[in-house]
Amino acid sequence: MPQAPQSHLMRAVEIARPGGPEVLTPTDRPVPVPGAGEIVIRVAWAGVNRPDALQRAGAYAPPPGASDLPGLEASGHVAAIGPGVTRWKEGDAVCALLPGGGYAEYVATPAEHALPVPAGMALREAACLPETFFTVWTNVFERGRLQAGERFLVHGGSSGIGTTAIQLAAVRGARVFATAGSAVKCAACETLGAERAINYREEDFVKVLTAEGGANLILDMVGGDYIPRNIKALADDGRLVQIAFLHGPKVELNFAQVMTRRLTITGSTLRPQSHAAKARIAAALESEVWPLLASGRIAPVMDQEFALKDAAAAHARMESSEHIGKIVLRVEG
Repeated sequence: MPQAPQSHLMRAVEIARPGGPEVLTPTDRPVPVPGAGEIVIRVAWAGVNRPDALQRAGAYAPPPGASDLPGLEASGHVAAIGPGVTRWKEGDAVCALLPGGGYAEYVATPAEHALPVPAGMALREAACLPETFFTVWTNVFERGRLQAGERFLVHGGSSGIGTTAIQLAAVRGARVFATAGSAVKCAACETLGAERAINYREEDFVKVLTAEGGANLILDMVGGDYIPRNIKALADDGRLVQIAFLHGPKVELNFAQVMTRRLTITGSTLRPQSHAAKARIAAALESEVWPLLASGRIAPVMDQEFALKDAAAAHARMESSEHIGKIVLRVEG
């Protein structure tokens, strides 16, 4: 059960200046007060995500009105309720998509962007759900329209996004292919439900997918030189959904094949979307995905945990790309 803050200050980690992991600095900040339609969560665990690193580097500014602290997802207990909130009460265990501010003992977020912790799940695991599941659901199943029986390729299969996408696509009946950078990571992808994991250091994913008839859907966060290769790997009428650009957003591409093969290229980012759009995704997840989590048919894949004060080490771990699954910060205790 959450305790009311004993003072008006809380522990947090801020971005002292744009730069590497070392710019993440422990600090004290005022405890947030919930506005209309908001709740304040006493944070138990916070998820660590690539957008946090982009923000730290100065490349992903918070939206207007959001906290400047990093952290886009967290779990914990409701500590305060703003005007107009009827679903939640103090003490409820929740996980939530955040506009920012997760690297702290308390965080405010729209009440409609919070979800109950799935039955039987610990808060540590629940902190890993919002950012990745919101992203995968909206891009793979809504924007990408993945159907049972289709061939689905996800790049970065051992990442938080990748491990989530593999499980959700497989449990919904798709044929799943994934790329990863080592034999250990490929084995992890296949354990989670990938029919075939492709070590991109040793094999060409274009050849593998072409031999299968092409991918009906590709989820890509690499960009750069992967974009023309993705186009080649798609089946006719295939869809490419872009969610990040680890290799950069610019490339030369022959668009004639988009016309002749009736391809779709789309993409999205989560953070800038409207309050209402995120609330709609939350409702879809609670209906379509939360029962799968509660039944244990899917589960977040955990990598390592770090104390809040060691957020810099957590970022170094993430940027090393050695991790498999999700990295979390332990905030409470």
